Amino acid sequence: MAETMVGHSVPDISLPASDGREVSLTDFRGQYLVLYFYPKDMTPGCTTEACDFRDYHPLLAELGVKVIGVSPDDVQSHEKFIQKHNLPFLLLADTEQRLAKHFQVWTLKKMYGKEYMGIERSTFLIDREGKVVKEWRKVKVKGHVQEVVRAVEEQVTQ
Repeated sequence: MAETMVGHSVPDISLPASDGREVSLTDFRGQYLVLYFYPKDMTPGCTTEACDFRDYHPLLAELGVKVIGVSPDDVQSHEKFIQKHNLPFLLLADTEQRLAKHFQVWTLKKMYGKEYMGIERSTFLIDREGKVVKEWRKVKVKGHVQEVVRAVEEQVTQ
């Protein structure tokens, strides 16, 4: 079972981003950040989640909140995913799972009787100081983004 990240500061780990830059979560100090980890580009659940974040992006942007997705896929895969689904936010390529391991979302998974290591779908809300203020683990896609938006609204308007 993963230890809570709430109250912890984000690490200064830089990863390649879908816009060609190296990006660290510490680059976003001074603004709220929704960081979501997902298993794989172009898969049904991950596509639904990304499109939900896309659809709520104008509202989140209005609240001054950035959204960043992270998966073990490479930048080229992320670029295709963004183009195909018109995603307006950065995706980070965590090909060595450095960020996923820090957030304890790189876990042993089981499917069809096989065990393998993979991303446990999770979302973290990070405040302006770079501290995790809320986390969702073992996320079910349906209704998740709406739940995140409600939490963001509560946090940002305090």
